[in-house]
Amino acid sequence: MATMWSPATDHRSIIHMDLDSFFVSVERLQNDYFVGKPLLIGGGSDRGVVASCSYEARAFGVHSAMPMRLAKQLCPEAIVVRGDMERYSQYSQMVTEIVHEAVPSYEKSSIDEFYVDLTGMEKFFGCMKLATELKARIRKETGLPISFGLSENKTVSKVATNESKPDGQRQIAYGTERGFLSPLTVDKIPMVGEKTAYTLRKMGVQKIHTLQQVPVEMLAAVFGKMGIVISEKANGIDRTPIVPYSERKSISTENTFGQDTIDVKKLESILVAMTEQLAFKLRKEQQLTSCVTVKIRYSDFDTHTLQRKMPYTSADHVLIPMVKELFKKAYSRRMLIRLIGVRFSSLVHGNYQINLFEDTEEGIKLYQAMDKLRQKHGEKAVVRAVGMGVSRRSFNPFNGVAA
Repeated sequence: MATMWSPATDHRSIIHMDLDSFFVSVERLQNDYFVGKPLLIGGGSDRGVVASCSYEARAFGVHSAMPMRLAKQLCPEAIVVRGDMERYSQYSQMVTEIVHEAVPSYEKSSIDEFYVDLTGMEKFFGCMKLATELKARIRKETGLPISFGLSENKTVSKVATNESKPDGQRQIAYGTERGFLSPLTVDKIPMVGEKTAYTLRKMGVQKIHTLQQVPVEMLAAVFGKMGIVISEKANGIDRTPIVPYSERKSISTENTFGQDTIDVKKLESILVAMTEQLAFKLRKEQQLTSCVTVKIRYSDFDTHTLQRKMPYTSADHVLIPMVKELFKKAYSRRMLIRLIGVRFSSLVHGNYQINLFEDTEEGIKLYQAMDKLRQKHGEKAVVRAVGMGVSRRSFNPFNGVAA
């Protein structure tokens, strides 16, 4: 349940906390040699992409999601490290536990970012003091540098965090949000990506100060409803509540057949469709799985399950072969099947649409394009050919029931 805020109360106190170059920081804890050197985390091949990079590498123009071949051209001296998602998840969990113990309400927006609601705490302790002590505790207990911003809302706090990096902190006093944002470029606003920033620049809008002067009706005409949101954010307005964090441990789906079957081709097609939908759910909710389970129930109600651990991923082309392999091993009795199911467990948060350590730039773009079509036109808008013959029921990945 979201933390509610009423205009009748005093203004809110929202902290945004972001672990600085999180993957890089974890790698440096494991190897002192990396300290102070340009570091690239991601796929080692030239067709891979940069998942994260150090500030030393950023000085050469390198940034996350950049093709690795280009990053190495810009910074030939950079050290490339493949990355270890399991280790990063462990450190993320350590930080989460510290935050959980220290504050009344928080939202974990990604593997390395948190929003904390300290509304009302200023009367008893002092929000800036509490945030400063929490930052120091995280550094002491995990060794990880973290920056934070404190303001009345999520947007301004996030921008304040970004402006205070690395290893910094900044408070934006209530009533000064608009002035703080004014001199910054429009791409500093959360949710303003490359395409939106490009459109704004074509309109002659480069600084937030100029954007603040643009009539909201004009922005709505260009960007639709999103134009209204952009206008509000540019003026330091954001009513988005804190959504208290809870970790989902698994997602799954099952399909009980109206008539028991032994048609292996049909069963595999259904498994592919189920896996495809679950993988899309993972990417949509920015999660990764490291454990796949396949379930089979025979006509005599005898039930078998088989699972396998693997590196964290949310990519169809990794998960589908794994599910099909587990099904072949689990299907040992050669008799009619009543039910099949797929479960992804050991979930972790990850703000990447697919596993950047394993996939190529082309693969990432393909998944992003497919997911964009599914979000706009429905989950069935893009499916693999093998699953096209499967009934177009919508599998519910949270209660295992096919609607």
